[in-house]
Amino acid sequence: MEFQFQQREKEGIQILDLHGHLIEGVSEAKLRAVIVEMAAARTVNVILNLAAVTHIDADGLSALVFCDAHLTSSSGALRLLNISPRHLDLMVLAKLDTISQVFTDEQDAVNSFFPDRVALRYDILEFVEEPNEGPASDPAK
Repeated sequence: MEFQFQQREKEGIQILDLHGHLIEGVSEAKLRAVIVEMAAARTVNVILNLAAVTHIDADGLSALVFCDAHLTSSSGALRLLNISPRHLDLMVLAKLDTISQVFTDEQDAVNSFFPDRVALRYDILEFVEEPNEGPASDPAK
């Protein structure tokens, strides 16, 4: 499946809706290139919507790490949205579960960029310990 993405904006935050396989080669190179372009244009707060990503390999994971590091070094931040349980497990196994905040709701991901708003983060550790439960609804947990 060919890797594609659509870029859109919500409340000043750029959202990239990714589609296809995020794997070695063209797909991870495309993602890295678009993040470099966005950072150069001072668009540094980005959400990656992974709902339609069907496969992530080690190079795809390294691209996510690169995106997080590049945006952070540009005084921005990266959020991951709608990552599948299978890909979350892969991130935990690779010990990459702390590179970025993960969300299951787009508005919560957008809210996380605004300090005065409450945003419910997806607790990866809770997911791994209780995979049938999903994210906690109470942010105090």
